[in-house]
Amino acid sequence: MIQPPDLRQITVLTKAEWLRIQDELNNVNKDEESMREAAKQREALHLQSQEMVKLWPNTIAGQRQKKLEAKKIRDELEEEKRKAIDREEAKYQEQKRKEAIEKAKTQLFYQTDRVRGLHSGLLLTEVQKEREIQIELKQRMKSASKDVDKDFCKIVKTREDEALRQGEEKALQKKLERQAVVEDLKQQIKENEKVREQLKVEDKNDGEEAQRLQELYQWEQRVKKERQAKEKRNLMQAHQEHLSNRDLVRATDAQKQEAEEEQRKCFLAAKQKMMKLRKDREKELLREAQEHRERIMNKLTVTQQQQTVNEDQRIAKAVAERDAKQAQQQWEEEEKKAAMLKSITAHREMMRQEKEQRDKEGKQNNQDSLQAKREADRIFSEKQQLKTQQIKDDLRKLQDFNAKQTAEQSARNQQLRREEDEFEEKNAELMVEEEKQFQQYSQQVISAAAEAQRNVFPLCRAVREGICGGFGLVSSGVRPVYLVQDRTGAQMPKYVSGTTQDIKKRHEAVDIQEAKKRIGFTW
Repeated sequence: MIQPPDLRQITVLTKAEWLRIQDELNNVNKDEESMREAAKQREALHLQSQEMVKLWPNTIAGQRQKKLEAKKIRDELEEEKRKAIDREEAKYQEQKRKEAIEKAKTQLFYQTDRVRGLHSGLLLTEVQKEREIQIELKQRMKSASKDVDKDFCKIVKTREDEALRQGEEKALQKKLERQAVVEDLKQQIKENEKVREQLKVEDKNDGEEAQRLQELYQWEQRVKKERQAKEKRNLMQAHQEHLSNRDLVRATDAQKQEAEEEQRKCFLAAKQKMMKLRKDREKELLREAQEHRERIMNKLTVTQQQQTVNEDQRIAKAVAERDAKQAQQQWEEEEKKAAMLKSITAHREMMRQEKEQRDKEGKQNNQDSLQAKREADRIFSEKQQLKTQQIKDDLRKLQDFNAKQTAEQSARNQQLRREEDEFEEKNAELMVEEEKQFQQYSQQVISAAAEAQRNVFPLCRAVREGICGGFGLVSSGVRPVYLVQDRTGAQMPKYVSGTTQDIKKRHEAVDIQEAKKRIGFTW
């Protein structure tokens, strides 16, 4: 049975104490939590204040934001303007490109052979028209020359009278001009006389000035001569002083030479005395050397005799040593021979054993090599089978590849044929379009020439010629060229008989009539 607790020993705690104890047990720091809560509240307030400040227009950040937004709007407007300018520029460049392409097409069209032939025909019509005008003008001039002669005579007479009158007026004018010139010459003569008088006075003054300068020059020359004479006297005096000084120097030099000669003589005497002493010394040294040489010779004689006795002793000793050495060598040779025979026997036994071992190893190796050859033959046969199978596979793949290549080549050839057919169709369409364009242009040119009353026969002939410009019949605006089948590739000649020529002329007449009907022109 459970005993109830003693209420007197139970401690009753308040809620705050209980929470404090729980926090201490759970290691909860109220101060840190309160600081963190305060920091969170401050951060939330700071963020709230920043959000509120963002909307205030009178702050530095707000003004900066407004400036940035305004700058962004300006940049967007400028970008839109630039885009609009770029679009306009692109349109302009596109238009320029189209105009350049049209111009190039027109120039290329004008450079074609048929158009150039048409232009040549137009030039021929212009030349013919100009020639007709010139002939008509010449006829008119001939018819009008008769009436022109009378008028010309009257005009010539009138011009002669006018020329005589103008000649008289010019003569009178020249006479007046000559009188004026005479007056001017008289005035110039008077002025020249005045100038000559003035020049005479100036020449006189110049002569007096020259005389004064001449006298001054002569005075300067006299002063110069006196100064030169004075300098010469000074130079002579200095030269004499130099000569006297030179004599004194020479006397001093002579005294010095005499003193040097005395010193030289004393030196020679001392030198001769020294040479005599040196010779005496050499004689003494030679005598001492001779004596020393004799003493050495005596010592050598005694030493040689002693060496002879010692040599006999050494020879006897050497003979005894040689005999002993020979005996020792003979014994050693016998020992070596015995050892050699023993080693040869051992070597032969060892070689026999090695040969038996090699024979055994050779048999084993032969068996091993035979087994290896069998294994190699088996591996080789397997490899050959694999190689044969690989060759078969390669051949099958090659056949498949060749079949694929053949199919692809056939497809490519068909594609090329289709492309050639399409190209020929497009070329034919282009030729038809070019022929249509040429016909329109030629009709315009023929119409303009007809309105200007020009001969349209060369233009109609140029229009009838084909594109290729050959001798064949025209077919779809093309006149073919027939070439010979040889290396030259020349065009076949055109042989036309009289009948064919007449038929051709009738056809041309018919073509001209049809062209007249088309353009509504009547001669």
